[in-house]
Amino acid sequence: MRLSDWRATAPHRDALGPRVLAIVEPVLAAFGAEPDPHVWIAWGDDPGVRYSLFALAPAGVAVCAVRPTMTGEGPRMSGKLVRWGRVQLGELSIESQAGHRLLSAQLEGQVLKGVDLEADRIARFIVAVAAGIDGRPIPSPDEPRARRRVQASTTGRAGRTKSSAPAASGGATGSRSMVTTGR
Repeated sequence: MRLSDWRATAPHRDALGPRVLAIVEPVLAAFGAEPDPHVWIAWGDDPGVRYSLFALAPAGVAVCAVRPTMTGEGPRMSGKLVRWGRVQLGELSIESQAGHRLLSAQLEGQVLKGVDLEADRIARFIVAVAAGIDGRPIPSPDEPRARRRVQASTTGRAGRTKSSAPAASGGATGSRSMVTTGR
């Protein structure tokens, strides 16, 4: 998810407010992250007091601790840039049952856990981190959205994909079929 996407889902109104973003964005830019970077936020128990933010940059992962409400001082952020060769990434484990997914992974000592949609988002972020570690191009956080649009545009009326629908003239169907999940 991009940093701007997190604003709408912040569990505390001041956690990513304008005062906090005024300190977060320049620090991430100093680490080399693009404007509105691909980030993961681990909100923790009290996101109005402290949370962890991970941002992807060309040189590595920015690992930041954000304190949105420092009494008498205003917001505060501290961080470090961990080079790709030094990033500590644990195993990505997923459990699936009855259409639900439970995921856990560990990044720089922080356990990331999620269910269903959040599990999918964590998986995309961890796969992007693994790509950076391996020296491969980091996939854009916007890429899954584009893939869903393409998938939705190739779906026929009955919920089948056009490539898997039987041909009206008795011809062969496409050699590749796509699975739709109904989302």
